[in-house]
Amino acid sequence: MPIKLPSFRPRRDAYPPDLWTKCPSCGEMLFNKQLDKVLRVCPSCGHHFRLSAAARLELLLDHGTFAEHDGGLESEDPLGFVDQKAYPDRVAAAQLATGMRDAAVWGTGLVDGRAVAICVMDFGFMGGSMGAVVGEKVTRAAEHALAERIALIVVSASGGARMQEGTFSLMQLAKTVSALERLRAAGVPYVSILTDPTTGGVFASYAVLGDVNVAEPNALIGFAGARVSAGTIAQELPPGFQRSEFLYEHGFLDRVVHRSALRDEVIGLLRYLVARPQPAAEAIEGEPLALPNFRPFSFLTNLAERVLPPETEPAAPPNGNGAGPGSPATPAPSTTGSPESSPPPPAQEAPRG
Repeated sequence: MPIKLPSFRPRRDAYPPDLWTKCPSCGEMLFNKQLDKVLRVCPSCGHHFRLSAAARLELLLDHGTFAEHDGGLESEDPLGFVDQKAYPDRVAAAQLATGMRDAAVWGTGLVDGRAVAICVMDFGFMGGSMGAVVGEKVTRAAEHALAERIALIVVSASGGARMQEGTFSLMQLAKTVSALERLRAAGVPYVSILTDPTTGGVFASYAVLGDVNVAEPNALIGFAGARVSAGTIAQELPPGFQRSEFLYEHGFLDRVVHRSALRDEVIGLLRYLVARPQPAAEAIEGEPLALPNFRPFSFLTNLAERVLPPETEPAAPPNGNGAGPGSPATPAPSTTGSPESSPPPPAQEAPRG
């Protein structure tokens, strides 16, 4: 009589598929709950996994102090862009996957009791690409920090400008940089945190303009990809090119900080970086707060006076009396006026006798 063995369910059906995560650096299988406890940093090799915007806010801010602003902003489709999928469909799919309206979220909160304006990007939303909404949120965060004179923190994680919005996305570079320039002129601190990856138009605009630029270890930071850069210069790139440690060694970053020490690093920076006191004379009624008084006409006039040579008077042509340019000019007789001011008639010649 054959022996009947009991049936067992496959092991893969007994556990959810997202129970484990494989480290891309060392290949070790990591238990997700344990990985979350160590801030999603591999305990074996120190690889920093990417964080969502919500996890990043929880890491940096005091618990329960974050207040989101402009949460209803959504991307539109001004170009009617369609590739393999229509642009509105891609946005809807990203919203469903991440629970966010767009690739960035901004608001206010407290860091060790100090009020800050903070904007955090999420790479999970269409690669953290910067469209009109992302640029608007970064700009509004900078303007709010300027108005309240509180520190600004921006956490970047992006692949660059969003191609589905074309020139609209490229214009965000100029808009965000101009807002940060007004912040710098007013003496309000700005701390930029660069995470993996920070590339393209985000790298070329607000991500590298901080008063202090801080990055996580081994983060990919650069404008174009390494393959494009190597093909452009026709040379082999050095080891570690476009990684945070490489940029730190060449003076492009101020600090490379482990994720577990990032909050303490920000707290220490905010103790030293305080907004410059605004003199009472600068608060002129009718003028924008802390905006430089720029007059284009006066600027161009002063520039022309410095660059262009001074004008010389043209040489006067010789007059009918043969007087050269150095001779005093003979005043022309006046054709109008009273009879008293007219010249006397010529004297009559005496008769010859």
